[in-house]
Amino acid sequence: MSVEVRDLHFSYGKVKALDGVALDLPKGAIGLLGPNGAGKSTLLRILLGFLSPDKGEGRVLGYDIKYQQPMIRRFVGYMPEDDCFIPGMDAVSFTSYLGELSGMPRQEAMKRAHEVLFYVGLEESRYRNIETYSGGMKQRLKLAQAIVHDPRLLFLDEPTSGLDPQGRKEILGLIIDISSKKDIQVLISSHILPDIEATCSYVVILNKGRLAADGNISELKQIKYSLYEMKIKGENKNFLQKLRDMKSNVEETEDGLLKVYMPPGKNPQDIFKTAAEEKIQIRHFVKSQTSLEDLFAKVVGVD
Repeated sequence: MSVEVRDLHFSYGKVKALDGVALDLPKGAIGLLGPNGAGKSTLLRILLGFLSPDKGEGRVLGYDIKYQQPMIRRFVGYMPEDDCFIPGMDAVSFTSYLGELSGMPRQEAMKRAHEVLFYVGLEESRYRNIETYSGGMKQRLKLAQAIVHDPRLLFLDEPTSGLDPQGRKEILGLIIDISSKKDIQVLISSHILPDIEATCSYVVILNKGRLAADGNISELKQIKYSLYEMKIKGENKNFLQKLRDMKSNVEETEDGLLKVYMPPGKNPQDIFKTAAEEKIQIRHFVKSQTSLEDLFAKVVGVD
């Protein structure tokens, strides 16, 4: 296992960010999901050694997260969500410098900087000052500096944040190539579920500082509930409450579509009976295939 943690706890004052998280992460591309405040960034910072847990223990690539933090950072690459560039530097000097900070000899770091900037598509602008870069170029540069030292494990925090559709597609393509062809394990923290589904085979979902679900995406999507999508006409307040009283989770989308997650043993005919009682017209009703978005809604208690 590349990442192993046991009973991790961490608080910011009275706010509990992690509450007993335990994980064993296999090799491959792994998605880290959760609502805002779920503990994703805190977990990454602890794994990188930037924070020390209040309680618990863990290892990253076999190194102890409390006592061997420099070794972890030597073999782990990190692409932060926020920009953290050094003003006045061009891209190749910046990337080379971070390679040196990771323990590479200067000449090797400069050679490798040119290679990774070419790989991420910045070869023609590698001598430009970083302040002149667009948002998409800065995302590519952050990815380049994260892989300049040939890490064994790569942490990506919101790697497609702020990108247009084409930019997202290109960054995701690079992530897939890195995880599938370069023998680098990738852990991606993102709020964009389709990005995780496109790049990862395994997912970890945190909610309120606790582990809500983890496992292979294909297996987790086969959870034991039935998802129905419908559109209705009529006052839906009592109708939706009765569905929830039947232990169903209900999600209402912006376009008026209702997603009803029915637990095992419940008959969909109960939905029609309840609609008749509340004088609700069901205009559209289909049994839907589950997606990662549906799984996320189910395990974090969206209703």
